[in-house]
Amino acid sequence: MSTSTVTLTGWGRIAPSVAELAAPASDAEAAALLRQPRAAGGAVIPRGLGRSYNNAAQSAGGLVLSTGRLNRIISLDPATGVAVCEAGVSLEQLMVAGLPAGWFVPVSPGTRQVTIGGAIAADVHGKNHHVAGSFARHVLSFDLLAPDGESRTMTPDDELFWATAGGMGLTGFITRATVQLKRVETSLCKVDTVRTADIDETMALLAEHDSRYDYTVAWSDSLARGRGLGRSIITSGDFAALSDLPAAARSDPFEFDPRSRLGAPPVLPPGLINRYTVRLANAAWYRKAPRLREGELQTIGQFFHPLDAIRNWNRVYGPGGFRQYQYVVPFGAEPAVRRSFEMVSAHPAPSFVTVLKRFGEGDPGLLSFPAPGWTLALDFPARTPGLGPLLDQLDQLVVRNGGRVYLAKDSRVPAGVLEEMYPRLPEFRKLRAEVDPSGALASDLSRRLGL
Repeated sequence: MSTSTVTLTGWGRIAPSVAELAAPASDAEAAALLRQPRAAGGAVIPRGLGRSYNNAAQSAGGLVLSTGRLNRIISLDPATGVAVCEAGVSLEQLMVAGLPAGWFVPVSPGTRQVTIGGAIAADVHGKNHHVAGSFARHVLSFDLLAPDGESRTMTPDDELFWATAGGMGLTGFITRATVQLKRVETSLCKVDTVRTADIDETMALLAEHDSRYDYTVAWSDSLARGRGLGRSIITSGDFAALSDLPAAARSDPFEFDPRSRLGAPPVLPPGLINRYTVRLANAAWYRKAPRLREGELQTIGQFFHPLDAIRNWNRVYGPGGFRQYQYVVPFGAEPAVRRSFEMVSAHPAPSFVTVLKRFGEGDPGLLSFPAPGWTLALDFPARTPGLGPLLDQLDQLVVRNGGRVYLAKDSRVPAGVLEEMYPRLPEFRKLRAEVDPSGALASDLSRRLGL
């Protein structure tokens, strides 16, 4: 089938590379593309909706297989909530299809513009990790095209299943998956909001909320210092019961409008996001929040995906793009979390989207990111002076405390440091060499890190 030469980036809009792009419309077409001869050094990598923040779905000089045309929901059982989907189905599609029958995706990251294949490859997590784990825990099986074009059905009993979950597309091309959805009574969430004074209160309340809510997260002011260090707005909630809705809303309890209301301009001046504008925005956002508000009904978009309301919000960072840095450190490493806030608040690097959460038990994925502990995500304009040394220092803090960074977001960690973070990386490399001895599958990310 035909291909086109394209320049691709991830959602962070950094590190562009040129590759051939193909969009197979069937398993057979995808298998044929995997089998076709390639020039020396030319490799293949799958790509969904391009929401990895880095270059995980790029392969310079190779072939990128888009799942854009493999986007059918094959079946969705309204009685059991079991959905069979092609890999290119987005979480938004699954929400639109499942909600009328009372089913929601079991795990949702901060955007619903993620494909099923991508959700497995990155083993995505959400605000409910402490009770539901990450996405792969809810996958009953998936079909995987090996580099030789042979299709295999993988279940959680298979070693290759857990190499693929979190494996960033490096074990094969997922064509379809069977996913168990979550039963809900309505499409609204009943949300409590608390404004905290500092990092100690923030972490204490997040720990307390683990046993009270299915979903919880803190937005933190990364630039606050002194007594206000780590001050945050915690939002915690659960799906509302039908009885929680006002009478007027009970006639259509599963109403869901996924449309974006605003769009970022195609061109924004460089430097718009800087320490001064973010400090003002952080302070305004923090003061706007109520000290305590209970039982507010919020839509799925408001509670789970506020940034999806703005199309192409990544453009706000200007032509230089942005880097997201996300780590997890174990429970007991609370001083490291505090220290990371001190490091960021003392540095010129500004982060407005700063999110602190707690993870529950991880799954057996060889490269799956979540593990029991604290996870902090930060967004920085990529051209911020001195950003590299700051992130290097954060790497060392994370390693010293037995933590790791998220492969779906990392764009600069050194390969040697990654090996310290992921002790099962040798197992992944060994299994990958067995299923892909010729090294046909590779991405810009995998080449940088030696995955």
